[in-house]
Amino acid sequence: MDNRLRIGIAEAIGTMILIVGGPGTAVLATGGFFPKGAVGVLGVALAFGLSLLVAAYAIGSISGCHINPAVTLGLWVIGKTRTKELPFYIVGQIVGGLVGALIIFIIAKGSSIPFSAKATGFASNGYGIHSPGGFKLGAVMMAEVFFTGVFVFIIASTSRLSMPVGLTGVTVGLTLTVIHLISIPIDNTSVNPARSLSTAVFQGSWALNQLWVFIIFPIVGGILGGAAWRALRPASDELSEEVSEAGAPAPYGRRPQPE
Repeated sequence: MDNRLRIGIAEAIGTMILIVGGPGTAVLATGGFFPKGAVGVLGVALAFGLSLLVAAYAIGSISGCHINPAVTLGLWVIGKTRTKELPFYIVGQIVGGLVGALIIFIIAKGSSIPFSAKATGFASNGYGIHSPGGFKLGAVMMAEVFFTGVFVFIIASTSRLSMPVGLTGVTVGLTLTVIHLISIPIDNTSVNPARSLSTAVFQGSWALNQLWVFIIFPIVGGILGGAAWRALRPASDELSEEVSEAGAPAPYGRRPQPE
């Protein structure tokens, strides 16, 4: 199988895992379905982080487990993602996210409790009256740029030679957990355009109208985070990139395949 196709399929599977684990927890384990045992912000944050962690170990050796267009573009800025592979990463992420959201929707509709993705919000991201804490557009823009930038910066930092390869999944999973703990009250936390698109499609009204915010600003943050690491990285990291191109283990679980 062509390596770029393998990347696309792996990213689709990984993104599906993230969406079912993260928004799936928000939809099915909070609010109307399970009010007395709702997991709350902490539970949803852990669900996102743990979903990313297990996906990283599942597909990291195939695609690097970006499962996020902002991460893919941030790593592209520092040369960790090849330009010709970008469409396969991003298309795979979008398709996987939509499949994951469809799975959640089908399960939710199978309950005896009436369910409406439009009425519940379907764990979609939003600002203003659609922000859990009533945060305005400017605050949400700042949050998405900052937290996505930090996320990508930390992911990029796992490429250094002193970073044990086996701890990368734990590092990025815990980072995503912390980001959700902070920013779920702001806008339900995006930092991932594929995640935002997947739930907005099923919510269908205000979420689609506000979706542009959760596409543009996570991407801006991801690129800035990648650029910051590129400016600050030690010389030893540049050596690790040369080794990676030769076929040795690469950052974020990536093992480049022969052309």
